[in-house]
Amino acid sequence: MIRSLFAAAALAAAALMSAPALAQAQAPYVEISPPMPTDAGGKIEVVEFFWYGCPACYSLEPRLEAWVKQLPKDVEFKRIPAIFNQQVAIAARVYYVLEAMGEVERLHRPLFDAIHKQGLKITDDRQLNDWLKRQNVDVAKFSAVSKSFSVESRLKRALELQSAAKIDGVPSVIVNGRYSVAYGDRMLAVADGLIEQLRKQAAPAAASKKK
Repeated sequence: MIRSLFAAAALAAAALMSAPALAQAQAPYVEISPPMPTDAGGKIEVVEFFWYGCPACYSLEPRLEAWVKQLPKDVEFKRIPAIFNQQVAIAARVYYVLEAMGEVERLHRPLFDAIHKQGLKITDDRQLNDWLKRQNVDVAKFSAVSKSFSVESRLKRALELQSAAKIDGVPSVIVNGRYSVAYGDRMLAVADGLIEQLRKQAAPAAASKKK
């Protein structure tokens, strides 16, 4: 099912590499119509679409980590790996396997570092397995989970959400399924402004429910 969607998704692969340059000519954000589905249970959902091989995503990561730690309680953050082609899909699968094993929080940043500082090729099974062993990850279990229905379902869902959000480059930040924020120096500040805007819009409705 996932492989059948790659042909259409591959058309966006060039944009993946050029997103940082293109962002300079774009507005700070665009409205997504119709909105992307969210599942934050009444909270304001913030989603980052990323790729482990993306230099801009790696550059953003330290600021993003600090920003996420300061988000208010009514905001829920999550990551979704982009799937523009089969090479990028391998990195997405690795992310979801680590998530399914409860290791993504521990290894997300180290994996980024290994790829961009040590030259790890995540598409090379031998290199990836050697790195996993050094991180005390059970490689046999990793391989088994990689083929699981759960991981396949998450990859399929990621493709669906990527299409719904009209993502054509990474990193991209989606605020509550309604706004796509362009990559740039003010990316997180723009997201903050949109979060505050959504909170103000929701305040009258919340007040009326209390009456």
